[in-house]
Amino acid sequence: MPNKTIYVSDNDLPLYQRAQELAGNLSSAISVALRKYVELEEGRLAGYDEITVRVGRGSGRKQRFSGVLLAEGGRSSNSGYEAFKVYRSRSGKFVLHADRSGLYTQGADDEKYLTGWRSWVGNWSADQSWSMAQGEATLDVVDTVEELRALVPEDLYELIEMAAEQPAVEDLDI
Repeated sequence: MPNKTIYVSDNDLPLYQRAQELAGNLSSAISVALRKYVELEEGRLAGYDEITVRVGRGSGRKQRFSGVLLAEGGRSSNSGYEAFKVYRSRSGKFVLHADRSGLYTQGADDEKYLTGWRSWVGNWSADQSWSMAQGEATLDVVDTVEELRALVPEDLYELIEMAAEQPAVEDLDI
């Protein structure tokens, strides 16, 4: 295996020492970091962003991928909401991030505001209360746009169909 010499500034020396402590082998740590850097930079040059989303209940966990946002939308009712974001990944798959709230309730006095003319105007009372149970966010990966049809509202699906045909970046010669 060929040897390569890397010159490190005095200011960066603690960083290299810590990397060696964590990896056990500085060469492998540098290779992993360079591999990730090249992958992200090539994706960025191709028009993709690094996307980080929360998945699971409550604060959940974070998942990250390289993609471009195609469309987003949502729907709500008096008991909760669903928010959708659809991405095209760098590998050409379609990624759906869905964030669904739990049960949403308004204060006991609000029942009268759900019908009649008050439903148009809303509750202007200064004494309002509400509560919401923690929802759940999911991440689904599918191979084709058609597979998204059953997972999102129809109007959002139509936007996704149109956006899926567009390139991530269009280089203009102007």
